[in-house]
Amino acid sequence: MTEGHVRVLIVDDEPEIRRFLRASLKAYQYEVYEADCGVQALAAFSGHRPDLVILDLGLPDLDGVEVTRRIRAQGETPVIILSVRDREADKIEALDAGADDYLTKPFGVGELLARMRVVLRRAAPAAQDGFTGSKTWWWTFPAARLLRPGRKWR
Repeated sequence: MTEGHVRVLIVDDEPEIRRFLRASLKAYQYEVYEADCGVQALAAFSGHRPDLVILDLGLPDLDGVEVTRRIRAQGETPVIILSVRDREADKIEALDAGADDYLTKPFGVGELLARMRVVLRRAAPAAQDGFTGSKTWWWTFPAARLLRPGRKWR
């Protein structure tokens, strides 16, 4: 299963986690950008305009909750927290700051991918004027034809 040209920003100060996530996501055709601190994350977010952010809370300069707030202030890009913090209070604070989901380390790649699909599906534009879909494929209604942007259909 490939996910198309979905841009994902990985924010984690641990190089091993970034390397693991990069390899895992690229295997599913995600376009991956990385940052190892909050300041870099915000710059990468502004520069690359990712479709999804995977964010650790324990960053060396800014707390991940603050990064979440700043990302949320710029729009509705989905944010999944991926953190070793497993206390309920930490989860509530991150979700209340604007995170869309929260997954604790250690984690399974299959579960992360499923959660990514859920938040991306929720972030997709609602059906308007008979069309719904992603950046790469569209369904037309009521004919229920699958269309790819940039191609002419009869």
